Amino acid sequence: MNDALDDVRDHYRATGLTERLKSALTVFGPENEPLTPQQLGTLDQFHTRGLAATAELARLAGITADMSVLDVGSGVGGPARFLAATYGCRVTGIDLSEPFVDAARYLTQRTGQSEQVSFRAASALEIPFADDHFDAVFLQHVAMNIAERTRLYREIQRVLKPGGRFATFDVVANGGEPHYPVPWARTPTTSFLLTADATHAAIEQAGFRTLVSQDDTETAKAWFAQMRASGPPPSPNLGVVMGPDFAQFTTNLGRNLLEGRLGILAAVFENDSPKAGNHLENR
Repeated sequence: MNDALDDVRDHYRATGLTERLKSALTVFGPENEPLTPQQLGTLDQFHTRGLAATAELARLAGITADMSVLDVGSGVGGPARFLAATYGCRVTGIDLSEPFVDAARYLTQRTGQSEQVSFRAASALEIPFADDHFDAVFLQHVAMNIAERTRLYREIQRVLKPGGRFATFDVVANGGEPHYPVPWARTPTTSFLLTADATHAAIEQAGFRTLVSQDDTETAKAWFAQMRASGPPPSPNLGVVMGPDFAQFTTNLGRNLLEGRLGILAAVFENDSPKAGNHLENR
């Protein structure tokens, strides 16, 4: 494992996460009481604009009940559970952080979705599924941690069926060095930002055709401004997942957007590349 990937894993180590979640969720009732994905929306959507961004990206991607969807960098599973509950599709999540995967499985059991939604610990650079396996792939606030963008997007292209949809919602560079720490990195050593144009170029080079692309920066700025005006978020929130530094992470991300240092890109691509490789049953 290279040093950068080890550093990223350390950033998301989240020791004791499932136990913290169990404690925080007592506000909704006893352990045996089922939860809904909506109840978890304040703590399981680890990206700008939260659940609203996931819902919009799913709409742009045209998710339907008959699809098999992969969520790359699935965190504690919020987007995966939302997609399954909203559209009836089957969703698989992979994440580099084993504590996140354990927590995602626990929360999914609490929502009664374990037959429809599953999670595995794996790297986005070595996705453990066969070629042409999924109808859609989601990638939300993940690519910023990955230096090998060409490898990332080619691996996503590999597991997508021909004509499959790749939906991404990520932070992009926008002309200035960010203030650290931010949610994905405490220092520049684990932050690998590209501009929106460079991101498009890398994705299209991997064999994708752009279907939809929009600059969500202004919408994200408005969201952060509203959060700042309304005070601390209701509990339980992402602070349970990210720990005591969550407030500083969020404040710096909002500041970077407001100062024009960073932007937000939402886009959907179609797998436009013919398949020629071996079809591995389980990498």
